Amino acid sequence: MEDGEIIALYFARNEDAIRETDRKYGAFCRRIARNVLPLREDAEECVNDTWHTAWNRIPPTLPASLRAFLGRITRDLAIDRFRTLRAQKRCADMELLLSELDDCVPAQADIERTVERRELTVAVENWLRGLEPDERALFLRRYWYGDAVKELAESCGMTAAQTAQKLYRLRIRLKTALGEEAAI
Repeated sequence: MEDGEIIALYFARNEDAIRETDRKYGAFCRRIARNVLPLREDAEECVNDTWHTAWNRIPPTLPASLRAFLGRITRDLAIDRFRTLRAQKRCADMELLLSELDDCVPAQADIERTVERRELTVAVENWLRGLEPDERALFLRRYWYGDAVKELAESCGMTAAQTAQKLYRLRIRLKTALGEEAAI
């Protein structure tokens, strides 16, 4: 079923929308959730929450890309769940993944920094647009989708060490670009 037809089911408040969404995007959303959460049960709960959130947001929201819309919801829910689990000291892998970006992206401690956060978002988006397509894909697969370095290395035809080095260099470039942006 095409995305427009699925969205039309949501707007019609037809429960088949959930079934069709799961059929088309279930594996995609489960992959995102499993990359963030260590337990399959937590990831599955996160995906179920994604369907619930989509049901509540469509309508009034009309997503331009249903895949991106669902991916974003899944990722946000998985990270929220991860933070809850982290408080219980159960998720060392994702802690490591997020800590790799700590030097590049400043912490957002309070609401007064909303404008700075928006500016940071624009700066990161601009930096990503300036990357070569393979570099952008590598960076996003690691830091957006949470893919393992070993998995990235295999798909890129590199060793894990080479992939880790390339990611390190990308983080340095991001840090430099953000530093230049802040100086302006």
